[in-house]
Amino acid sequence: MLFMVLKTFNIEEETYRKFSDFCKQNGMSMSKQVDIFIKAQIEEKPKVRAEYLQRLDSIRKGKFINIGGFSDFEKRYK
Repeated sequence: MLFMVLKTFNIEEETYRKFSDFCKQNGMSMSKQVDIFIKAQIEEKPKVRAEYLQRLDSIRKGKFINIGGFSDFEKRYK
């Protein structure tokens, strides 16, 4: 038998609003998305959606500032 539980989480208001809008625009249930996220975190080999991998790839190709290695960073901000 499957039981559903009601839990309360503290989330920043802006994050909640943005995620709520995102879910509404895409016809998704917020609760179901949170459930899917939690299940993915506890799987031994989480399944990753292709859209996520594409977004991650575009982030990796983004514009970044080269600060050098750790020693360069340490010299600059010590």
